[in-house]
Formats: sequence, structure tokens, C-alpha cells
Amino acid sequence: MKKIVSLLLVVALFCSCNEYQKALKTEDVAVKFEESSKLFDAGKYTKAIRLFEQIAPSYRGKPQAEKLFYMFAQSYYKTKQYYLAGYQFESFVSGYPKSEKIQEAAFLGAKSYSMLSPVYSQDQGDTVKAIDKLQTFIDNYPNSEYLAEANVIVKTLNEKLEKKVYENAKGYNTISDYKSALVAFDNFIADYPGTPFKEDALYYKLDSAYQLAVNSIPSKMEDRLNVAKIAYSSLIKFNASTKYKQKADDMLVRIEQDLQKFTK
Repeated sequence: MKKIVSLLLVVALFCSCNEYQKALKTEDVAVKFEESSKLFDAGKYTKAIRLFEQIAPSYRGKPQAEKLFYMFAQSYYKTKQYYLAGYQFESFVSGYPKSEKIQEAAFLGAKSYSMLSPVYSQDQGDTVKAIDKLQTFIDNYPNSEYLAEANVIVKTLNEKLEKKVYENAKGYNTISDYKSALVAFDNFIADYPGTPFKEDALYYKLDSAYQLAVNSIPSKMEDRLNVAKIAYSSLIKFNASTKYKQKADDMLVRIEQDLQKFTK
């Protein structure tokens, strides 16, 4: 019995492959459309794409075009070809504004760009583009079933941008360029007041101010110590039980000791 089942599977597979090869070679676009639809439904997206690419120009303006271009875009998305998926979904939205698939296509088109967003340390051009695409979707479809997911993706992408700016500021602290670090952290905190990296930014701003102060020439030390003291207050005001409390308190002790020298 098992041998019979296995044989039937082999025969079915052979026939399927044979039908696909015939569809690739035929000039009959209707045959290609039928076979590509079967492949799509079976989840064989790579093979379906080859046929879609062959017949797409011939089907523009035809009744079956909406279905074809939807499957075409989905196939790119399913095979993680996100540049092509984004382009195809956008074309679908533009070409079929009354389609029942319009919201799904608009969302997946925007989401495709988010899938291209690289790690925070790399250039974030694709991240900015994805946020713009998703925000456009949110504005156009405020009641969409995809709204919650779109908002989550935007939040994640924004945090990636924030992390890049934060890490750039922290980089100045790491290389002991404390003046630049202070400017960078001030800008970061002003530009991203609700950032999840605010506590870290406030601490490294304090550390930068402290290091700049204690390594200053006497004529500049007092003013810089007071700047560091204000930075300490900002950190504690934000979170009195900050994870940096011990380190910050140690800095404050040194700051107070050094400031006493200027009161004598």
C-alpha cells in the first residue's frame, strides 16, 4: 500500500513539473495564468513568479489583471523580495483603488519597506522611508484592521532611529570628546523627549560633564562642575532610583569636594 501511495506521489509530482515546464514554454498566456494561479495557491511562489513575470505585461487592463497583480505582489512578499514586493503593492494600490484588497495591499507595501530596515548602526535611509510609508497608510486608513500592527512597526522603527542617534552621542563619550558628547546628548534629549534611552542619555551626559569638569584647567573648572551638578540633578529628577545611582552619587561627591575649593 505504501509503495502505491509513494508511486502516486511521484507521478503527481512529475505531472506537476511537466505542466509547469509546458506553461513556461507555451505562448498561450491563459495557460500561463492558470498554472501560475495553481502554483500560487500551492505556495510555490518562486515558480509562480517566473510565470507572472512572463504574462504581466499582457494582462494589464484585462479583467483578470487585479487578481494576477495581487498574487504577483504577494509572491514577492512571501519570498522576501521586499523591494519588488513594495513596488508591486504600491502599483496595485495605484492601479486598483476600488479593490477589496486595497487596505491589505497598502499595508503590506508599507511593511515591505520596514523589512528592508537595517540594524541601527547602518545607514537608516530605508528606515526613514518605511516610517513615511507606514505613516501614510495610517493616515489614509485610520480604521484599518492593520492599524495596530502598523503603529507597532512605526514605534519599533522610530526607536531604531533614536538608538542610532543615542549611540552616536555615546560614541563621543567613549572617545573622550566630552564637549561634543554634551552637545550631542543635549540635542538628543531635546529631539526625543519620550525616548526609552533617556535615562542612559542623562547618565552619559552627566558622565561627560563630570569628566570634562575634573579634567579642566582651573579657570574653567568651577563653571563646568556646576554644569555637571545640574546634570546630576536632571538624572535624579528623571529617576530617583536610577540604575546609575551609585556611580552618579560617587561623581556628585567629587563634584561637591572640588566646588568647595572655589568657596575658600
